[in-house]
Amino acid sequence: MDFGDDTFDTPDDNSGTDDTGFEETSYDDTGFQEPEPVMIDTDGDGVDDAAAYDTDGDGVVDTVGLDTDGDGVIEAVAVDTDGDGLLDYGEADTDGDGEVDMVVADTDADGVFDTAGGDTNADGLIDVVTTDTDGDGELDHAVVDSDFDGEVDSEGPIDVGEGPFSMEA
Repeated sequence: MDFGDDTFDTPDDNSGTDDTGFEETSYDDTGFQEPEPVMIDTDGDGVDDAAAYDTDGDGVVDTVGLDTDGDGVIEAVAVDTDGDGLLDYGEADTDGDGEVDMVVADTDADGVFDTAGGDTNADGLIDVVTTDTDGDGELDHAVVDSDFDGEVDSEGPIDVGEGPFSMEA
């Protein structure tokens, strides 16, 4: 069998081209070499819906992007900002308007997101931030700007319980 036609060519086989014939290496306007993503089909439907990147070239994936609604656009990104192999920051466009309206962070480097922020009125500003203050994996403290004026209106413990989000008295 002759496989000389690049039928099984992969982007990292050092041939210079992938199966589409495009150059493997691309550069942005500043000359920075952009990393090639590894595309992943997470739900087995034959359509790639995730991309993994090694942005610093050390051989370890440090950024993951997800297409959460199957439209070919990455809506959520998670990043390992400190190089420890754990994703510690993420952001998402949850309503499909092209703007980030949710962020999450692992502030204590234990591999669990312990802080979350949301833009509840789609103005581009985070107006609710919740935090796990005792390390039990449950968000238990909130800071809220309920009138969307950029000022904190309430802050304190929260009780997520079985029902909707509510502030404790």
